[in-house]
Amino acid sequence: MSNKSTDISALIAAALIMLFVFLGGYFLPPLMKEIAAYNEWLAYSLGFAFIIGFVLIFWIRSLYQKRQQKEED
Repeated sequence: MSNKSTDISALIAAALIMLFVFLGGYFLPPLMKEIAAYNEWLAYSLGFAFIIGFVLIFWIRSLYQKRQQKEED
């Protein structure tokens, strides 16, 4: 059963994840173009780090949810 504090926690987590994705999608392409003028591989690394960061957010969130679920049982 869901309670109000877990609903708010999920809402905050979703908002932060969306903020991360939107800000990354907005700032990443121009930033990569600027960095690519200096070093192309560094620009690729930045894009790769963004994708890995996106995956890590969901992985850490799933670990947190599993821990919370174990504590409830």
